[in-house]
Amino acid sequence: MSKDHELLKKYLNIAKGQLEGVIRMIDEDRYCLDISDQLLATRALLKKTNNLILKNHIDHCVKDAIKNGDDSKVDEVIKALEKQI
Repeated sequence: MSKDHELLKKYLNIAKGQLEGVIRMIDEDRYCLDISDQLLATRALLKKTNNLILKNHIDHCVKDAIKNGDDSKVDEVIKALEKQI
C-alpha cells in the first residue's frame, strides 16, 4: 500500500479539514442544509479513501494469501464489504 500512502494521507487531511469546517459552521450557526452538504461531502471522501484501502488490501494481501493457499483473507474482505452496506 506504500505507493498510495501519500494519496490516502491527502484524502484524510482533506476530510479532516472538512470536519473542522463543519464544526466552525455549527459554531457560526450556519444553515442546516449547508452543514449537511459538507457532512455528505466528507462522508463521500472517507468512503473513497476506504475503498482505496480495500483495493490495496485485495491487490496485495489477499492475492498473496491466495497464492500461498490461504483463503481466509477472502472471508475478511467479504466481512469488510458487508460493513459498508
